[in-house]
This record gives sequence, C-alpha cells and structure tokens, in this order.
Amino acid sequence: MDIHEYQAKKILSDFGVTIPRGGIAYSPENAENKAREIGGNKWVVKAQVHSGARGKAGGIIVCDTPLAVAQATDKLLGKKLVTNQTGPEGKIVNRIYIEEATEIKRELYLGLVFDRSSESIMVVASTEGGMSVEEIAKKKPESIIRSKIEVAVGMQQFQAREIAFGLGIEPELIRRASETIIGCYRAFSELDATMVEVNPLVISNQDQILALDCKMSFDNNALFRRNQVSELRDKTQENTNEVYASDRGLNYVTLDGNIGNIINGAGLAMASMDMIKLAGGEPANFLDVGGGATPEKIVKAFKLISMDEKVKVILVNIFAGINRCDWVAEGIVQALEKIEIKVPLVIRLAGTNVEKGNEILKKSNINYIEANTLEDAANKAVKALG
Repeated sequence: MDIHEYQAKKILSDFGVTIPRGGIAYSPENAENKAREIGGNKWVVKAQVHSGARGKAGGIIVCDTPLAVAQATDKLLGKKLVTNQTGPEGKIVNRIYIEEATEIKRELYLGLVFDRSSESIMVVASTEGGMSVEEIAKKKPESIIRSKIEVAVGMQQFQAREIAFGLGIEPELIRRASETIIGCYRAFSELDATMVEVNPLVISNQDQILALDCKMSFDNNALFRRNQVSELRDKTQENTNEVYASDRGLNYVTLDGNIGNIINGAGLAMASMDMIKLAGGEPANFLDVGGGATPEKIVKAFKLISMDEKVKVILVNIFAGINRCDWVAEGIVQALEKIEIKVPLVIRLAGTNVEKGNEILKKSNINYIEANTLEDAANKAVKALG
C-alpha cells in the first residue's frame, strides 16, 4: 500500500525527522489561508498523487504570494496528472500540499528497501539527490552508498554515522544526519514498511537537514496490525478493479492482455499466464481466488472479470487440493446465472472431485469450452480469440 507525500512526512516527523512546515488543502481558498498560516514569502504547491516525477509533469508549482498559491491549487485540483510512473491513464489530483519553500544548499538521496537476497534491510544513499535512484545508478553509480542492516540487530549508531560521512556531510551536522537516518529506519521497521524514500533529503542554507520529498509503501499483509497506517489508504489512487478485488479477499493484478484468468493458487496462476504467452496470447489479469475457492468467491471473480472491457476470453483453471471441483463448478453455474458473459469461456478442472465438477458443468445450461490440461486450456483460450 502506498501513501501520499504529506502522510509520509507526518510519519517521519513522528520519528524525529525534520520536515518543512506545510499543510493539506482541498480548495483554492483553503490553500490561500494555509499559505498565510504557514507564513514566509514563498511556497511550494504540490499535487498529491501516488507517483514520483510530479515536477516534470507540472504537478509542483512555486508561488510568491498567497493568491498565486490559490491560483496554482485551482489549476491542479481535478487535473489528471500523467507521469512516467502513472502510465498514460494518469492519476486525478484530489488534494494539494502547501509547503514553505526551502533554500537548498545540498540535495541528497536516502532510501530503505528489503533486500530479499540477503534477508536484510538495505539502506541506499547518494550525494546526487533530486534524481530517481535509477538515474543515479546509470549516470553516477560511484556516488551510491549501500549499507546492509541485519533485521535481528537493527540499525546501529555507527552505521548511520558511516552513511552520513559517506555523503560528505559537514562534521557539525553528522549527529543530526545520523538521527535523521535512524528515524527513517525506525519508521521502516516499526510500521512494517516495504520502502522509505526521501528524495531529496536536503541541507538548507540554514544548515537544517530536511526531508523535502518522501514516499512510503507498506506490506499489505501487515496492515491488520497497523491501523494507523491502513487508515491512510486512498482508494481513489488505486486501480478500481484491484480495489474491488482486495475488498473481497481476491488477489488481483491488472495486465495489458485480453485473456481473463480465474485461477486458484499463485503458482498455478503464474504457470497459466506463462502457458498463455507460449500459446501466443496475452493475459489480461492475474486473479488468484485462493485455496478456499468457494462458490461465493467464484461469483465475485466472474463479476470482477466482467468489469474489464479488455477481456475477450475467460479462462477458468482450477486445481483442487484442499478445495473441491464440485464447489467450483457450482460457483461457475451460480455466477453465470447472475452475470451475462458475452465472451468465450474455457474451463479446466483438475483434482479433488473433478468428475463430479465436470458433471455439474455438463448438466448445466452454460456455454463453455472444456479443456483437460493446462496446455490444452491455454491453446483453446488463444484459439477462441478468433
């Protein structure tokens, strides 16, 4: 789960990281009042969407007067912001963050992610802030500093100081820089984050160390124990179908193809998508209904698939272990009694009670193409495209 910049900054602030003064606004009038409340003579108006590269897309505007802040807010609210991370569909701006402008002396990069190969937390830092880490790695790989943090031990003071010295921070600011790095680490580890990125982390002309921009992502599987984080979710920034799926206990990812998939088990889903591509087709989604593929879940899955206009064929591929094929077959029949499917339907059942499941399907009035193996199902789905 991703959150907005202003939400991430509030979290980091709670862990001792210094941020510029700012506030959220939902209207031009609100933004103008917020600028006066913050004070100063220059403000930055920032569109709040779940994406980086907002500045290049016109989503960040520097203003010299509160009236200009209101005008910039009016320009951005309701706008579809298209960045290199959102794709051509873009994201709608529904809220604006007003922040005091900072006089910058130096821009740095600081990021924390899981390194699954070493089963540790990796801190990545660079003297080249303001660019994406991919650009930094390409243009100035020698500027990147990496520090591996053992999860069982946690970040130690000496590691934070080593990173600060590696960034060339002045001796009198080392202590504050170390506190900032450790604050970011604590937010990462104590809130089950999967990423914390401060870019840029700046040293101001007043020798303050500030998180000028920040992104945070969290482990969806840990949200049940992090209510303060789960409440920050903004569903308007997420794919509509993926929100529908997650709210109903389905694992769903939108893809670019035209063959919709209803499959139980992530491994089988991945294998099915590979087989579809080998057969010359393209999957439209990853949809795992899980081991407990009850009739109710199958109905929800069909409803979800039918919401995707790209889908021209539906492939149901179920291997029943703990589950039962007859339950799945009943769910398919129930779904097609409630939902009109206007595209070809390929069904392959295997495993527990497969004979009973196939019998239920054959006795029903549904129109479908039967498949016996995974390869057979993929080939028939591609052929059904016409």
